[in-house]
Amino acid sequence: MSRVKFKHQGIQQIKEGNYQPDQNLLEFDEKQCSPEELSFDVPVSGTVYGTLLNYKGEYAKLEPSMNEDPYKAPPKAPILYIKPINTHIGYDAVIPLPEGFEEVSIGAALGVVIGKSAKKIKKENALDYVAGYTIVNDVSIPHESFYRPAYKEKARDGFCPIGPWVLDRDAIGNPNELGIRVLINGELKQENTTSNLIRSVEQLLEEVTDFMTLYEGDVLLVGVPENAPLAKENDSVKIEIDGIGTLANKVVKEKVVVGGGIV
Repeated sequence: MSRVKFKHQGIQQIKEGNYQPDQNLLEFDEKQCSPEELSFDVPVSGTVYGTLLNYKGEYAKLEPSMNEDPYKAPPKAPILYIKPINTHIGYDAVIPLPEGFEEVSIGAALGVVIGKSAKKIKKENALDYVAGYTIVNDVSIPHESFYRPAYKEKARDGFCPIGPWVLDRDAIGNPNELGIRVLINGELKQENTTSNLIRSVEQLLEEVTDFMTLYEGDVLLVGVPENAPLAKENDSVKIEIDGIGTLANKVVKEKVVVGGGIV
């Protein structure tokens, strides 16, 4: 069993429990249940940072354009962006499909949850600054350009499901060897692994904290694999990461989503 921390929907108090990955069961308060039986809130409270171009396949697809205007060379440092608080929703909350769009892109990401302030740390002890891991769906409107911040495509309400919990760091032996899968309506649409990262979790933490501080509760996404699948209205989306669990959400037309609920 693995130690996890989570929040019930509408209750800010953090609860602790034990997760059994092989049976997908959560034990807490002398109860045992599956995630589907509970209502979860977002398990983190800090800033969520995304990372571009950190999967080998994604980098290879875009490498030719990196040598063109306006950059004329591949980036030398991690490219980060923020998923602001308006995007954060929990397990089983609905993902709004904006009016005028037929699909959203599903970005399966390992979220590294920071346990204490990290500034100019080294990769050799980078995991000492990690509290645990969670699953993040970096939702976006499909787009081509990486030449300017894609706020309209990536920072819309409900575009960052997180959860269902934060798994204790020590439950994962090596965060760079985790299988990741995306299922839409029960059908496997994407499969990848963190062994395909360009910068390992430790290397990414070293390079990011070289120019900025990460604080307790912040979440650093290690990247999104290439060929992100698309989901349309009423699709059920699940992201699985080995040892951590499953993040489940449904895509619903934005006009029927009000305050996280459906009318």
